[in-house]
Amino acid sequence: MSSRRRLVAVCGESDPQTSLADLAFELGRGIAERDAVLICGGLTGVMEHAARGAQAAGGLTIGLLPGDDTQEANQYIDVAIATGLAHGRNAILALTADGVVALGGGLGTLSEIALALRNRRPTIGIKTWRFDRERRTEPELPVAASPTEALDWLFARMDRP
Repeated sequence: MSSRRRLVAVCGESDPQTSLADLAFELGRGIAERDAVLICGGLTGVMEHAARGAQAAGGLTIGLLPGDDTQEANQYIDVAIATGLAHGRNAILALTADGVVALGGGLGTLSEIALALRNRRPTIGIKTWRFDRERRTEPELPVAASPTEALDWLFARMDRP
């Protein structure tokens, strides 16, 4: 049995003035407290606040950057990976993560949600996209009221190391 640590992706809006900063911090802290590694897009907004929360709890953070320069990573990223793939990095994030939490977000977050669900990664949202589908063949996106609720749901569904 592998002892690999779980990778939990946090996806969300990149607005540096995000109103979701406290929730993102709490989410990052909760990931670290569960001995998982936070992986995100490595830039500002939700990504930065989640990474700050993870670091505050002694956790490891990985940023998959859209550009070619690792210096673009926010100051709370421990391992910066310059992909040079722009939004293509969203696919890497969705496939690399053992589970995904979406917090707020725009079209980039929507693409990460869709890619994670398509690839059968446990995925949950907080104050993010909602789907009103007539086609019931597509997977649902559960919604949590808090970071703790989201992480409880996610960790119960991720493959055990």
